Amino acid sequence: MRPQGPWAAGSAALLLLISALAADALLSSRGRKKVVHVMEGDSGAVVVQTAPGKVVTHRGGTIILPCRYHYDVSAHDPAEIRLKWTKVTEPMAFVDVFVALGKARRAFGSYRGRTALQEDGVGDASLIIRNVTLQDYGRYECEVTNELEDDTGMVKLDLEGVIFPYHPRLGRYTLNFHEAQQACLEQDGILASHDQLHQAWLEGMDWCNAGWLQDGSVQYPISRPREECGRKDTPVGVRNYGYRHKESEHYDAFCFTSNLNGKVYFLKTYRKLSYAEAVQACKNNGAAVAKVGQLYAAWKIQLLDRCEAGWLEDGSIRYPIVNPRARCGGREPGVRNLGFPDKKYKLFGVYCFKKAGDATPEKAVSGGNANRV
Repeated sequence: MRPQGPWAAGSAALLLLISALAADALLSSRGRKKVVHVMEGDSGAVVVQTAPGKVVTHRGGTIILPCRYHYDVSAHDPAEIRLKWTKVTEPMAFVDVFVALGKARRAFGSYRGRTALQEDGVGDASLIIRNVTLQDYGRYECEVTNELEDDTGMVKLDLEGVIFPYHPRLGRYTLNFHEAQQACLEQDGILASHDQLHQAWLEGMDWCNAGWLQDGSVQYPISRPREECGRKDTPVGVRNYGYRHKESEHYDAFCFTSNLNGKVYFLKTYRKLSYAEAVQACKNNGAAVAKVGQLYAAWKIQLLDRCEAGWLEDGSIRYPIVNPRARCGGREPGVRNLGFPDKKYKLFGVYCFKKAGDATPEKAVSGGNANRV
């Protein structure tokens, strides 16, 4: 049941606002109403409208999730209107983002300090999110409630970025769902959604190994059917294994990353380096060895094109190609992967990542004296 009767303002309103969250948990388990259109003669009812489609930004950006509501101002005091934003994490599962009642405001979890209402005139419940993170991607509900009536609208927040398939040094099909989540985080990404993987497939992504997605399903995109990838006579598309057991089954991961708050570059050295020497060389240059997701973002967004293999943070050897040429590994653009060589005895270059605002200049490093530069 929702709280009944007029609510007090000020600090008392905030206390009631917080206590109402327990009741909202019950409503979450019963489902939410669909967005409806404004109808003539709908006196007393709250009607919410959100923009169709989705809003798009990138990591580090600022975005407004649009939401407006309509109600009979003669029947309800504006101070009795409660505005609540939640994020849909799974079907019928919600995480609190922001709540407002009268002049009382409260943000939750990682949204604290980054969210506020736009409040552009009467009936504006639009939410501003600043310094957008990868984890902010997803669907949000705008719920508006008076004493007895409520309605909700849905907004999808999308991010510009890039999908990359990933498996660790242990080999393919070694990650359960939770390990896949962690692997993506360690490589500057998150598990991709089906929508993101489908978009990557539309853009030509072709990958013959199945990987976990954000919703717990296992899928893979095929643009060029062949015998070793589900037979040559099967249609193109995103192949779907369905929802798999998150603890006992093992696959690769499809990760997603977005805009970089910094720069990836190939560090010039006078000789090739072991992994330990590569780590120290980047550190001496005021940077760190780049993560896999950072290299993919640099390739896709910053158009990094370098036909030289280099160490990455996970111990793999890769290089980004924007303009394909015969001597650089094929006719398609992409990030080439040479696997996980011996860290001690195999020698390569290195890709470093330097955070934005770090004024330390990039300089050539002597391979023989990498630890003393």
